[in-house]
Amino acid sequence: MKNVLVTGGAGFIGSNFVHYIADKLPDVSIIILDLLTYVANLEALDAVNHKFYRGNIKNKYLVRQILEEENIDTVVNFAAETHIDRSILYPEDFIETNIFGTFNLLFQSLKCGVKRFHHISTDEVFGTLGKDEPPWTEEAPYKPNTPYAATKAGSDHLVRAFGHTYGLPYTISNSSNNFGPYQFPEKLVPIVIDRFLHSRNVPIHGDGSQTRDWLYVKDSCAAILKILTDGKIGESYNVGGILNEITVLEFVIMMSKIFDGMFPNNAPHERFIEFVPDRPGNDHRYNLNSDKVMDLGWYPETKLEDALYETVKWYVDHQDWLDRARNTKAYKIWQKKDYFSRIKKLMLYSPIKD
Repeated sequence: MKNVLVTGGAGFIGSNFVHYIADKLPDVSIIILDLLTYVANLEALDAVNHKFYRGNIKNKYLVRQILEEENIDTVVNFAAETHIDRSILYPEDFIETNIFGTFNLLFQSLKCGVKRFHHISTDEVFGTLGKDEPPWTEEAPYKPNTPYAATKAGSDHLVRAFGHTYGLPYTISNSSNNFGPYQFPEKLVPIVIDRFLHSRNVPIHGDGSQTRDWLYVKDSCAAILKILTDGKIGESYNVGGILNEITVLEFVIMMSKIFDGMFPNNAPHERFIEFVPDRPGNDHRYNLNSDKVMDLGWYPETKLEDALYETVKWYVDHQDWLDRARNTKAYKIWQKKDYFSRIKKLMLYSPIKD
């Protein structure tokens, strides 16, 4: 790798990955393409030497220009719409970005002779696991249950098709629930932290018994780099937290205990937990078998308790960033209606009727 294009590099995992490769591979030129939607954060890139382009991955002229002028040899595609609730309300946005956008990146990369195309995907493409089923391997069938998961599954299939049909050198990583710094406060971890900080109720979908495989974002970035350097062309790799499968409720309670230690005068923080109606199509259990990526020499270095403490501490130390994220116009529009109003809209929404 000499010239790496990171699409979605101002987003949560993308910006963390940019920091990671800048530290591990200081001689690599990092070029970032990001549309700067509501979840993007240029502040996260301030300390990294990079070249930035603002634009849409669907823009074939811009993508072609970047690939040619920057002599890109490696594309790492983080660019995607990811919030499940938004995908239920606005599935067309997810189709446009996750499918048509990925197609354009693939097409232009093929035309420009890119030597490696790495695609970031999710465990949600596999659907939901039964209580006693073993974790998914890379050979598990795709059974997406939400518009978000379906569009990510579609993009995965496009990547494989370009590899099989046209010979584009690719790899794919399907990761579990990432958490860490610079995650936009529409996802569980920053929502919980923000609400504990302001002594507000913390909404838990259903009864909180949904289980997830939690992965610290720095360990996730290490896995992606390991796949880029040592992974086999034309293969996909599951990247999970390994032994970090616990329920959403247990996860939130862990955060409440961390807050009790940091802010004992406001303990117990567990009292702020409240249960709200579950989202439509919510999967009950995710868990990934990560043996294949571990065979490359990767293993998550951070224990779940330590990673969660470091994450909480980062948000507590960066409350100004959290406040700015919450005060963006897009976030205010999203939060204008309470959760129950949004659930009602989710139930009534028909993309065909609209």
